[in-house]
Amino acid sequence: MKACKKKEKLARVHSIETFGAHEGPGIRFVLFLQGCRARCLYCQNPDTWGLRSGKAMTAAEIFAKLKRCLPYINSSNGGVTISGGEPLLQMDFLTDFLKRCKDNKIHTAIDTSAFYNLGDKPKLKSLLSVTDLFIVDIKAAFEGLHEKLTGRKLGQVIEFLQILEKNKKDYWIRYVLVPGLNDSKKDMEGLRNILKNLKFCRKFEFLPYHTLGKHKWEYLDLKYPLADVKPATSENLKNGYELLNYIA
Repeated sequence: MKACKKKEKLARVHSIETFGAHEGPGIRFVLFLQGCRARCLYCQNPDTWGLRSGKAMTAAEIFAKLKRCLPYINSSNGGVTISGGEPLLQMDFLTDFLKRCKDNKIHTAIDTSAFYNLGDKPKLKSLLSVTDLFIVDIKAAFEGLHEKLTGRKLGQVIEFLQILEKNKKDYWIRYVLVPGLNDSKKDMEGLRNILKNLKFCRKFEFLPYHTLGKHKWEYLDLKYPLADVKPATSENLKNGYELLNYIA
């Protein structure tokens, strides 16, 4: 009797970028997955929200595309980054695909807001074992504001950081600075309180709020919530870093 071939898990893919320069060290092959339960007021990709949208692809199909990019990825000490949407919503596929990457000695990273299904928590250990770097987005430093900006609780993000700390996993933290919403001295004090005891956070950076995704909201016939908020300037970012360092 023929052994049954294991059915390969499918990913719901939004898009692929083959020359990413800002999603981890070196040049990155960036896989954007569908699905996100957050509703960030400044989301630049609202077309990633639906988990059933996008193109269905196998790990083998995606890896074949990745292999063609390896010469310049390897020469830059780069790798593969999985983003979204919220990639942790497709944890089974994610683990399988990143294991394939690790078996081929490719650096792996996940860009996440940590809004995964809590029922998948037991699966995190396997995922951590095949992920070299996490890039974690913190949207606000206080629970009420975080929920206002994203529709999700800050507590789950903090818990995820604690899991990374416990497992001694390297990670970066990014914070989208939105003028007038999450950039006050009080916000920076709260952010500093989150950052001060983290041992495995290898990098922190502010990302400037922008409106480049506004047209996607309009295309989807959605009202853009922050239409009256101006994009963050270099001065806004400078003030943010100065406040953070002053508090430190």
